Amino acid sequence: MSGGAGKGKVLAGVFIGMVLGIVAAGAVAWYVMEKRQNSFTNKDKEHKAVSQIAPLAASAPAVATPAASGVAETKQHFEFYKVLTDKPDNTPHKNVAKPKEPAKEPVAVKPQHTPPAAVAKEMYFVQAGAFQNMGDAEKLKAKLAFSGFEASIQTANIPDKGVWYRVRLGPYNGGEAGKTIAALKQNGIIATQVQAQ
Repeated sequence: MSGGAGKGKVLAGVFIGMVLGIVAAGAVAWYVMEKRQNSFTNKDKEHKAVSQIAPLAASAPAVATPAASGVAETKQHFEFYKVLTDKPDNTPHKNVAKPKEPAKEPVAVKPQHTPPAAVAKEMYFVQAGAFQNMGDAEKLKAKLAFSGFEASIQTANIPDKGVWYRVRLGPYNGGEAGKTIAALKQNGIIATQVQAQ
């Protein structure tokens, strides 16, 4: 009979172990489900809070700004726009001191030796080449176009030398002509500055 009693104790132990395992599994499942439900509830609350911001912003108080005519104009002030985009708005706020700009020193004007009207009239062409053959002039003009420069071909009838085709850029003022000559030199084209007539 002692063998039957020992067998019963083993069966009771197995049964109790199974019950405790089922209870533990149920507790873990309940904990996980509760945590998941809380996260959904928190997200739902966040969504409701964000959706409530829009109606509140639409009913934001209007700030009066003085107009040039002396009559105050109403301008709505949306605080959420500044917060969401981190962009400052142009509405004046209380207790906000604007940084002072440093005082600009007067610029000394250098005396010019030539009158301003004469400087304005001095225009220059940049001549990239002169050819007796029109085809050579067209080739240079195409090369300049590929380098990003717009050129024109001017025909000149030179006594005792015949017809020449000049490839020129411009007209420019003196400073622009110098910059253009430097840029052409970087592209392997030697050019000269010629005064416009």
